[in-house]
Amino acid sequence: MSARHPTIGVTGSSGAGTSTVMRLFQRIFEEQGIKPALVEGDAFHAYDRVQLRAAMERTRIRGENFSLFGPGGNLLERLHSLLRDYSDAGNGVVRRYLHTEAEAAAVSQPVGTFTPWERLPTDTDILFYEGLHGGYVGDEIDVARHFDLLIGVVPVINLEWIQKIRRDTEERGHNPEDVARTILRRMPDYVNHIIPQFSRTDVNFQRVPLVDTSNPFEVQEIPAAEESLVVVHFNKTSRVKVNFDKLIASLPGASKSHEQTLVVPGQLMEKAMELIFRPAIEKLMQKRDKAAAKEKS
Repeated sequence: MSARHPTIGVTGSSGAGTSTVMRLFQRIFEEQGIKPALVEGDAFHAYDRVQLRAAMERTRIRGENFSLFGPGGNLLERLHSLLRDYSDAGNGVVRRYLHTEAEAAAVSQPVGTFTPWERLPTDTDILFYEGLHGGYVGDEIDVARHFDLLIGVVPVINLEWIQKIRRDTEERGHNPEDVARTILRRMPDYVNHIIPQFSRTDVNFQRVPLVDTSNPFEVQEIPAAEESLVVVHFNKTSRVKVNFDKLIASLPGASKSHEQTLVVPGQLMEKAMELIFRPAIEKLMQKRDKAAAKEKS
């Protein structure tokens, strides 16, 4: 963390909805004239699509557990280094994972591969990370400590699975049976490496459906926003300070369910995020400007 080169992270598992949050932040950045360095967590997977299949087969033969949720499937030391370098000097090295045929065609590479590693632009104002491991802490790697603001997106697990199944089948061409096997295979890593991150965030957003999702493998439609509630929880160590009464007054139907928790109608999730994070971003940028002015003086 540094005042001169602020960082924001959004962490959540595959299908949780972190991409939606990323788009909201991009809009706020654009409106405020902020140039972000956008970093996708998938860029730090250790294997491309072909290599991943081979790695999974090797571990299957050996009877071992393996998934991209765990540290063994990722280059977390490189993510740690990127965040450290950005905090120190506003630079770092990153790449992109090409999920779709359109993304791959744009750079004349096969789908499921990575672009080459390259340095971030030198004139960015803030780094924004979205991925699986923003709150990761291991024996020698502490990703979470590098963020000035860390946000968790964690729908109740049946809804998370529904969203993943729909995304992976409709957008990425997988069949439902393969997606179900992936969910089962990565469960130990989900428990050991994903869930603990949400105790290290500043704020968590948990969408709770109000319709039946008892069997996520047969539900055909993702519950609509108006069929959901959103639990907004500020962890005890949260660096985000809000006036709960003002938030509730600005969010019709919102209520306080706990000393540090709001419940918001699902269709107001983005508005709640904007009310909470727009002032937080403004404060980070004010600190950045003061630090930059101090450097020049």
